[in-house]
Amino acid sequence: QVQLVESGGGLVQPGGSLRLSCAASGSIFRVNAMGWYRQAPGKQREFVALITDSGNTNYADSAKGRFTISRDNAKNTVYLQMNSLKPEDTAVYYCHGDLSTITHTTASRRDYWGQGTQVTVSS
Repeated sequence: QVQLVESGGGLVQPGGSLRLSCAASGSIFRVNAMGWYRQAPGKQREFVALITDSGNTNYADSAKGRFTISRDNAKNTVYLQMNSLKPEDTAVYYCHGDLSTITHTTASRRDYWGQGTQVTVSS
């Protein structure tokens, strides 16, 4: 059974920083890509940032220059360093994993999601 567990959310003042972490565990054969999405109240979930198995990164325009995604391959963990936070960054942040898994009978590749962590930017 594969799990993605996020941590690091919280309340921060505008201009502040937070670092989110997401650890993937279970019968993971390969981490193809991991990333972050967010969903604000009344809005659809939106892409924030992505990092591939080769280390290539991609960011939403709203995140460029302020957020940095990184990963620790040995720990199957992805991080999102968020600086210069704005009130409009307030949302539940979800970790996403494009993972290949293997059991004694089956190999598969699919998307996995974490449970989400709340980020609130407010004075």
